[in-house]
Amino acid sequence: MASMDSRRMGNGGGVGGAFQPYLDSLRQELQQRDPTLLSVVVALLAVLLTLVFWKFIRSRRSSQRAVLLVGLCDSGKTLLFVRLLTGLYRDTQTSITDSSAAYKVNNNRGTNLTLIDLPGHESLRLQFLERFKASARAIVFVVDSAAFQREVKDVAEFLYQVLLDSIGLKNTPSFLIACNKQDITMAKSAKLIQQQLEKEINTLRVTRSAAPSTLDSSSTAPTQLGKKGKEFEFSQLPLKVEFLECSAKGGRGDAGSADIQDLEKWLAKIA
Repeated sequence: MASMDSRRMGNGGGVGGAFQPYLDSLRQELQQRDPTLLSVVVALLAVLLTLVFWKFIRSRRSSQRAVLLVGLCDSGKTLLFVRLLTGLYRDTQTSITDSSAAYKVNNNRGTNLTLIDLPGHESLRLQFLERFKASARAIVFVVDSAAFQREVKDVAEFLYQVLLDSIGLKNTPSFLIACNKQDITMAKSAKLIQQQLEKEINTLRVTRSAAPSTLDSSSTAPTQLGKKGKEFEFSQLPLKVEFLECSAKGGRGDAGSADIQDLEKWLAKIA
């Protein structure tokens, strides 16, 4: 029984492995005295190390409070940012820097998140994503549902990179694609947007895999999305990608209430 407990500790991952020399020394000393006492001590140590490990993991997760709002220019990120914080409509303009503010989640725990609105300009968006991605608890990728048909290639290219970066993080963030501007008559549904993005990302995989790699061969970062040899689907990814429809502007013009309830519920769920 003593040797079995010792093996369990030895196979307990990085935390248990770090204490292995101490445990071996303790085991040898206790074996000379009382094998039953050895089993009890090792079992208690196993529980203690497990609690320490899980507290460490949870503290890392709780320190990640940022929700990144990303997307192309004019997708409605900034108005969503304002609506979530104030509930009010405000005229917005393209920004060249980030904006951040504390957001009180609508749940019974009273949790706070930090919303960060990142610039959508092509020359800036990847630079700001790189700066903030390590602190991301969640990423909300905002799509202009009304302009989606003509922007689908640009949306897919940016989304492809954001997903690669997210999968490569040590703590993978929650991921949402918010299909905004649903108040506009020509807006595409979340289901159609998902289907067209899957097709476009599948095409991107083919073209990118054919291009010469510029990555360091020792890099562990993922270079392709989905399963090799299969048509791309979001369900193949190691992180869950969710879709929802919303409208930051609202259905009754500038003074109307925004349709962001589903987004608020999602933020409450991941907080």
